[in-house]
Parts: sequence; structure tokens; C-alpha cells
Amino acid sequence: MSTAQFSVDGDVAIITGSSSGIGKGIAERFAADGVDVVVCSREQENVDPVAEEINESERPGTALALECDVTEREAVDALVETTVEEFGGIDILVNNAGASFMADFDDISENGWKTIVDINLNGTYNCTHAAAEHLKDDGGSVINFASVAGQRGSPLMSPYGASKAGVVNMTTTLSYEWADDDVRVNCIAPGFVATPGVESQMGVSADNIDREEVARRIGTVEEVADVTQFLASPASSYVVGETITVQGVPQISEERDV
Repeated sequence: MSTAQFSVDGDVAIITGSSSGIGKGIAERFAADGVDVVVCSREQENVDPVAEEINESERPGTALALECDVTEREAVDALVETTVEEFGGIDILVNNAGASFMADFDDISENGWKTIVDINLNGTYNCTHAAAEHLKDDGGSVINFASVAGQRGSPLMSPYGASKAGVVNMTTTLSYEWADDDVRVNCIAPGFVATPGVESQMGVSADNIDREEVARRIGTVEEVADVTQFLASPASSYVVGETITVQGVPQISEERDV
């Protein structure tokens, strides 16, 4: 059986928030399949090592590291312009940059609320809006990152959940508007993933996670990268406007007789 439909070889991708964790894993996966990737974060020194590792490896794709704060539209415009100058266009946009903190709603300041919404929701708008012309040139794929918190809510994470819910809705709406331009817009909503940050908080190492084990509620960066490549590839050509939940076994309330 051919698996060529899962290939994204030859494409150009921007992956925001790719200095570590899920974004870094996606960049590495794409580059391994021959994609030229632009990796970016708010600090150049954080993203340079990612590009260097990719370029020094045997991955056929090349990497360009750029500093970009997704909340600053001028910086995003510069990111898009530099990408097109370097690689000739944009085929894939992965809106992965995000932020969160935990606090009771009553204790969240106006600035705290606006900061999270600005990064998660407005940042997704900025990048998608800035790249629109190039994504439509020859058809492309936008992959937004939401969260299970944006689908069902999460205690102590109201600004995060609200902003990610906005990303889910934006995905659905934009997928309809851009379908005639041959641009597919989809979304991924991860649950717990063993990123370095989650590992430090939960004490669960990705090295101890068995992909063959079904009954688990924490996944690996590689598993999310797999889904991202699927959504970027021709294999998902009939998947439009969907939010794919990647969380392992779902949490189900069980009613029991007392």
C-alpha cells in the first residue's frame, strides 16, 4: 500500500512557538520529510538551536530561525516576508504559539486576561491574516492549536480556555471562507502531552510512555506531530474545518447507584 499521500516533501512551513515542545517536534518531523521550515519564537537565542540541529542533521529539509512575537503585527509581517524571500512561498502555517497560567477567575487581572487572549487568539489571527495571500497562491494548509480546555473548559484556566475556544470557532469559520481558495483550515486540541514543561510539573517522562498502550491520558510530542503531518498532507484532503482532539482516553463521568 502506498503511503505517498502522507508526504509533505517540498513544502514550506511556518511553525510558531517552535523553540521547544510540540512546535519543535513538528518542525523536526516536517524537516525529516523534506519540508523547509521556519521556526520562530519571541527570543532568537531560544530558536537558533532548533534550526541548527535540523540543519546539521541528515534531514532533507532546511530550517530558518526567526525571532517573532505573534502579538506584534509588524513582527509577523516581517516573518512572512522573510519566509517568502528565503523559500519562495508558504504552503503550511502551524499556529502553535501559546501561553497560559493558573489562577482563580476572581484573581485574574485585566492585564493577565488580555495577555493570554492576545497570544493565543490574536496571535493566531495575526499570523493567519498576514500569510493569507501566500497560502492562497497555490492552495495551502493552516493548522491551529487549541486545547481540550477550549472544548470543555478547565478550572483555574479561564483566559486560556476562552482564547482556545475562540481558536476552535475561528478554525470552523475560516475553513468555510477559504475553501474556495483551496486552503484547508483545521485544528488540533491536545490534552496532556509530555513536553519539557509538563514533564517538570507532572514528573512524567516521555521516555516512559508506551505508544502501544491505549489506556493512558498523556501523550508524546511525536504523536501530536503525527497528527499535524496528517492534516498538512494530501491524506487529509477531505478534512476541512475540523478540530481533532488528541488526548488519549476521554474523561467520562460515570453515574453509579449508591
